[in-house]
Amino acid sequence: MVEKTRRQIEEQVMEIGDRTVIELGIHGLHKELVRIVGKMRFRSSYGQNLLMHSREVANLCAIMASELGMNPKLAKRAGLLHDIGKVPDEESELSHALLGAKLAEKYGENPAVVNAIGAHHDEMEMQYVISPIVQACDAISGARPGARREIMQQYLQRIKDLENMAMAYQGVEKAYAIQAGRELRVIVEADKVTDADSDRLSFEIAQKIQTEMTFPGQIRVTVIREKRAVNVAR
Repeated sequence: MVEKTRRQIEEQVMEIGDRTVIELGIHGLHKELVRIVGKMRFRSSYGQNLLMHSREVANLCAIMASELGMNPKLAKRAGLLHDIGKVPDEESELSHALLGAKLAEKYGENPAVVNAIGAHHDEMEMQYVISPIVQACDAISGARPGARREIMQQYLQRIKDLENMAMAYQGVEKAYAIQAGRELRVIVEADKVTDADSDRLSFEIAQKIQTEMTFPGQIRVTVIREKRAVNVAR
Protein backbone atom coordinates (compact mmCIF):
# COMPACT_ATOMS: atom_id res chain seq x y z
CA MET A 1 0.00 0.00 0.00
CA VAL A 2 2.83 2.36 0.95
CA GLU A 3 4.72 1.42 -2.22
CA LYS A 4 1.63 2.08 -4.32
CA THR A 5 1.14 5.50 -2.73
CA ARG A 6 4.81 6.37 -3.29
CA ARG A 7 4.51 5.35 -6.94
CA GLN A 8 1.39 7.48 -7.38
CA ILE A 9 3.17 10.48 -5.88
CA GLU A 10 6.13 9.99 -8.19
CA GLU A 11 3.80 9.77 -11.18
CA GLN A 12 2.08 12.98 -10.13
CA VAL A 13 5.44 14.72 -9.68
CA MET A 14 6.59 13.63 -13.15
CA GLU A 15 3.28 14.73 -14.67
CA ILE A 16 3.66 18.21 -13.15
CA GLY A 17 7.26 18.43 -14.32
CA ASP A 18 6.40 17.29 -17.86
CA ARG A 19 3.49 19.70 -18.10
CA THR A 20 5.64 22.58 -16.86
CA VAL A 21 8.46 22.11 -19.37
CA ILE A 22 5.98 21.58 -22.22
CA GLU A 23 4.06 24.75 -21.37
CA LEU A 24 7.31 26.73 -21.17
CA GLY A 25 8.62 25.23 -24.39
CA ILE A 26 11.77 23.83 -22.78
CA HIS A 27 13.17 20.75 -24.54
CA GLY A 28 15.78 18.11 -23.82
CA LEU A 29 15.68 18.42 -20.03
CA HIS A 30 17.05 15.36 -18.23
CA LYS A 31 14.38 13.16 -16.66
CA GLU A 32 15.76 13.79 -13.16
CA LEU A 33 15.61 17.54 -13.64
CA VAL A 34 12.02 17.23 -14.86
CA ARG A 35 11.25 15.30 -11.68
CA ILE A 36 12.87 17.99 -9.54
CA VAL A 37 10.83 20.66 -11.33
CA GLY A 38 7.68 18.66 -10.53
CA LYS A 39 8.68 18.47 -6.86
CA MET A 40 8.84 22.26 -6.74
CA ARG A 41 5.05 22.27 -6.80
CA PHE A 42 5.10 20.97 -3.23
CA ARG A 43 7.71 23.39 -1.86
CA SER A 44 7.47 27.00 -0.80
CA SER A 45 10.02 29.70 -0.08
CA TYR A 46 9.01 32.51 2.29
CA GLY A 47 5.38 31.68 1.57
CA GLN A 48 5.87 31.79 -2.22
CA ASN A 49 5.21 28.55 -4.11
CA LEU A 50 8.54 27.44 -5.55
CA LEU A 51 7.21 26.20 -8.90
CA MET A 52 5.17 29.36 -9.50
CA HIS A 53 8.21 31.46 -8.59
CA SER A 54 10.48 29.46 -10.92
CA ARG A 55 8.01 29.70 -13.81
CA GLU A 56 7.71 33.43 -13.27
CA VAL A 57 11.50 33.83 -13.22
CA ALA A 58 11.77 31.72 -16.39
CA ASN A 59 9.32 33.92 -18.29
CA LEU A 60 10.93 37.13 -17.02
CA CYS A 61 14.36 35.86 -18.07
CA ALA A 62 13.11 35.07 -21.56
CA ILE A 63 11.61 38.55 -21.94
CA MET A 64 14.71 40.32 -20.64
CA ALA A 65 17.08 38.22 -22.76
CA SER A 66 14.97 38.83 -25.86
CA GLU A 67 14.99 42.59 -25.25
CA LEU A 68 18.80 42.48 -24.95
CA GLY A 69 19.19 40.49 -28.15
CA MET A 70 20.27 37.32 -26.37
CA ASN A 71 19.06 33.71 -26.42
CA PRO A 72 15.64 33.75 -24.69
CA LYS A 73 15.33 29.95 -24.64
CA LEU A 74 18.60 29.49 -22.75
CA ALA A 75 17.68 32.26 -20.30
CA LYS A 76 14.24 30.72 -19.73
CA ARG A 77 15.84 27.34 -19.05
CA ALA A 78 18.21 28.85 -16.49
CA GLY A 79 15.36 30.76 -14.88
CA LEU A 80 13.26 27.63 -14.44
CA LEU A 81 16.15 25.67 -12.93
CA HIS A 82 17.69 28.38 -10.75
CA ASP A 83 16.17 27.02 -7.51
CA ILE A 84 16.43 23.26 -8.11
CA GLY A 85 18.85 23.08 -5.18
CA LYS A 86 15.93 23.78 -2.83
CA VAL A 87 14.39 20.35 -3.46
CA PRO A 88 17.24 17.85 -2.97
CA ASP A 89 16.63 14.14 -2.45
CA GLU A 90 19.08 14.12 0.45
CA GLU A 91 20.62 16.60 2.86
CA SER A 92 23.61 18.60 1.69
CA GLU A 93 25.95 21.10 3.30
CA LEU A 94 26.01 23.14 0.10
CA SER A 95 23.81 26.21 -0.34
CA HIS A 96 20.83 25.74 -2.63
CA ALA A 97 22.51 27.77 -5.40
CA LEU A 98 25.70 25.71 -5.40
CA LEU A 99 23.80 22.44 -4.99
CA GLY A 100 21.56 23.41 -7.91
CA ALA A 101 24.60 24.15 -10.07
CA LYS A 102 26.06 20.76 -9.13
CA LEU A 103 22.83 18.98 -10.09
CA ALA A 104 22.55 20.86 -13.37
CA GLU A 105 26.14 19.98 -14.26
CA LYS A 106 25.58 16.34 -13.28
CA TYR A 107 22.61 16.06 -15.65
CA GLY A 108 24.35 17.66 -18.62
CA GLU A 109 23.06 21.22 -18.62
CA ASN A 110 24.72 23.99 -20.63
CA PRO A 111 27.67 25.59 -18.73
CA ALA A 112 25.91 28.96 -18.97
CA VAL A 113 22.85 27.50 -17.21
CA VAL A 114 25.06 25.87 -14.56
CA ASN A 115 26.83 29.17 -13.90
CA ALA A 116 23.57 31.15 -13.76
CA ILE A 117 22.18 28.77 -11.13
CA GLY A 118 25.31 28.84 -8.99
CA ALA A 119 25.81 32.59 -9.27
CA HIS A 120 22.28 33.88 -8.65
CA HIS A 121 23.17 34.61 -5.00
CA ASP A 122 26.76 35.69 -5.75
CA GLU A 123 28.24 32.44 -4.41
CA MET A 124 29.91 31.74 -7.74
CA GLU A 125 31.61 34.16 -10.12
CA MET A 126 29.37 35.17 -13.02
CA GLN A 127 30.97 33.98 -16.25
CA TYR A 128 28.07 34.27 -18.71
CA VAL A 129 25.79 37.15 -19.64
CA ILE A 130 22.62 35.29 -18.67
CA SER A 131 23.80 34.97 -15.05
CA PRO A 132 22.97 38.57 -14.02
CA ILE A 133 19.67 38.25 -15.92
CA VAL A 134 18.65 35.26 -13.78
CA GLN A 135 19.75 37.06 -10.63
CA ALA A 136 17.75 40.17 -11.54
CA CYS A 137 14.61 38.24 -12.47
CA ASP A 138 14.81 36.17 -9.29
CA ALA A 139 14.92 39.40 -7.29
CA ILE A 140 12.00 40.87 -9.25
CA SER A 141 9.82 37.82 -8.65
CA GLY A 142 10.61 37.65 -4.95
CA ALA A 143 10.39 41.37 -4.24
CA ARG A 144 7.13 42.32 -5.94
CA PRO A 145 4.40 43.27 -3.42
CA GLY A 146 2.46 40.23 -2.24
CA ALA A 147 4.91 37.63 -3.52
CA ARG A 148 6.22 36.66 -0.10
CA ARG A 149 4.89 37.08 3.41
CA GLU A 150 7.87 39.02 4.74
CA ILE A 151 7.99 41.23 1.67
CA MET A 152 4.28 41.98 1.95
CA GLN A 153 4.68 43.02 5.58
CA GLN A 154 7.63 45.24 4.69
CA TYR A 155 5.63 46.77 1.85
CA LEU A 156 2.65 47.59 4.08
CA GLN A 157 4.96 49.02 6.73
CA ARG A 158 6.68 51.23 4.14
CA ILE A 159 3.31 52.57 2.96
CA LYS A 160 2.34 53.33 6.54
CA ASP A 161 5.68 55.00 7.28
CA LEU A 162 5.37 57.23 4.21
CA GLU A 163 1.94 58.43 5.21
CA ASN A 164 2.91 58.96 8.86
CA MET A 165 5.98 60.92 7.82
CA ALA A 166 3.86 63.38 5.84
CA MET A 167 1.19 63.64 8.54
CA ALA A 168 3.82 64.85 11.01
CA TYR A 169 4.10 68.19 9.18
CA GLN A 170 1.97 71.11 10.33
CA GLY A 171 -0.97 71.92 8.08
CA VAL A 172 -1.18 68.46 6.53
CA GLU A 173 -4.75 67.18 6.52
CA LYS A 174 -4.37 63.81 4.79
CA ALA A 175 -1.60 61.75 3.15
CA TYR A 176 -1.98 58.84 0.75
CA ALA A 177 0.77 56.57 -0.58
CA ILE A 178 -0.41 55.39 -4.01
CA GLN A 179 0.94 53.41 -6.97
CA ALA A 180 2.50 50.78 -4.69
CA GLY A 181 4.28 53.48 -2.71
CA ARG A 182 5.86 55.18 -5.72
CA GLU A 183 3.91 58.39 -5.13
CA LEU A 184 2.93 60.22 -1.96
CA ARG A 185 0.01 62.62 -2.24
CA VAL A 186 -0.26 65.13 0.57
CA ILE A 187 -3.40 67.20 1.06
CA VAL A 188 -2.90 70.37 3.10
CA GLU A 189 -5.31 72.82 4.70
CA ALA A 190 -5.59 75.87 2.47
CA ASP A 191 -6.03 78.31 5.34
CA LYS A 192 -2.83 77.14 7.05
CA VAL A 193 -0.51 76.43 4.09
CA THR A 194 0.18 78.94 1.30
CA ASP A 195 1.21 78.09 -2.27
CA ALA A 196 4.81 78.94 -1.40
CA ASP A 197 4.57 76.71 1.67
CA SER A 198 3.32 73.88 -0.55
CA ASP A 199 6.44 74.05 -2.72
CA ARG A 200 8.69 74.03 0.32
CA LEU A 201 6.73 71.22 1.98
CA SER A 202 7.00 68.99 -1.08
CA PHE A 203 10.77 69.52 -1.15
CA GLU A 204 11.20 68.93 2.59
CA ILE A 205 9.18 65.70 2.59
CA ALA A 206 11.10 64.39 -0.44
CA GLN A 207 14.41 65.17 1.27
CA LYS A 208 13.27 63.50 4.49
CA ILE A 209 12.23 60.35 2.62
CA GLN A 210 15.54 60.31 0.78
CA THR A 211 17.63 60.55 3.95
CA GLU A 212 15.58 58.43 6.36
CA MET A 213 13.98 55.66 4.30
CA THR A 214 15.18 52.80 2.12
CA PHE A 215 13.08 52.34 -1.00
CA PRO A 216 13.38 50.96 -4.55
CA GLY A 217 13.24 53.35 -7.49
CA GLN A 218 11.91 56.81 -6.76
CA ILE A 219 8.99 58.36 -4.88
CA ARG A 220 7.15 61.40 -6.19
CA VAL A 221 5.81 63.77 -3.53
CA THR A 222 2.75 65.76 -4.61
CA VAL A 223 1.35 68.42 -2.28
CA ILE A 224 -2.25 69.39 -3.06
CA ARG A 225 -3.66 72.69 -1.78
CA GLU A 226 -7.25 73.37 -2.64
CA LYS A 227 -9.21 76.47 -1.81
CA ARG A 228 -12.98 76.22 -2.01
CA ALA A 229 -15.28 79.21 -1.72
CA VAL A 230 -18.85 78.12 -0.98
CA ASN A 231 -21.91 80.32 -0.64
CA VAL A 232 -25.59 79.46 -0.62
CA ALA A 233 -28.21 81.51 -2.44
CA ARG A 234 -31.56 81.51 -0.64
